[in-house]
Amino acid sequence: MTSREATDGRVGPVAGQTVRHGTGVNSNRAFPTDAHPTHLDPFVLFERFYIDPEKGFPMHRHEGFEIVSYMIEGGMDHEDSLGVEHTAYENEAMRITTGSGIRHSEFPADGAACNGLQFWVNLPRADKDADPDYADATTDELPIRELDGATVRTVVGDGSPIELRTPMEYLDARVSDGWTWEPDEEWTGFVYGVEGAGTVDGDAFGEGDVLPVADGRSVRLESDETLRAVAVAGRPHGEPIRQRGPFVL
Repeated sequence: MTSREATDGRVGPVAGQTVRHGTGVNSNRAFPTDAHPTHLDPFVLFERFYIDPEKGFPMHRHEGFEIVSYMIEGGMDHEDSLGVEHTAYENEAMRITTGSGIRHSEFPADGAACNGLQFWVNLPRADKDADPDYADATTDELPIRELDGATVRTVVGDGSPIELRTPMEYLDARVSDGWTWEPDEEWTGFVYGVEGAGTVDGDAFGEGDVLPVADGRSVRLESDETLRAVAVAGRPHGEPIRQRGPFVL
């Protein structure tokens, strides 16, 4: 899928871009990419990572932002300079506040491949030097709502133990008929396709596609079978995002 303009002048969904990093990790990046070259304040980047056995991210340093990792398949071992050692499995989440600086590593668990979703959230200027911190949540701790036409799990937001310094929500939706997402009207966000196919606001939408939502408008997802997508939105900081590799200044 390539970028195109919807009939009402909106920009429709765009395809993610393959990137390679770490020791040979392949990711489908939603933004920034050639098709969507800018950040989405407060979000620095978002991608789906695929890590084969013996590959991963050796111990490295981050500063100035927060990381949320959410597992789709398999498990991922996390170790950091705070002394935390934890493995997250399918439908489980981890949050790192890098703040003034933290070192961590990420490798697939149990000798098997894994994949999941990760995004970086900018810290406001006043919090750049915050003490580093870590939190995680099991699948049972992330609340689920059964709606007509969709099942929605809250990864970040009401009822979730995962909290960030930026007000935001992160929803994992399995759409079997139709679901309307209504983010806060002052927030910026996006919808990203995880599995299956369907439509978003009438445009074809599937795995690896992203629809930026910068005006807080509602978004309608529909599928004749099953479409799994995540919907993420947060309050912009209104500050420049200055990414320098693993640091956000």
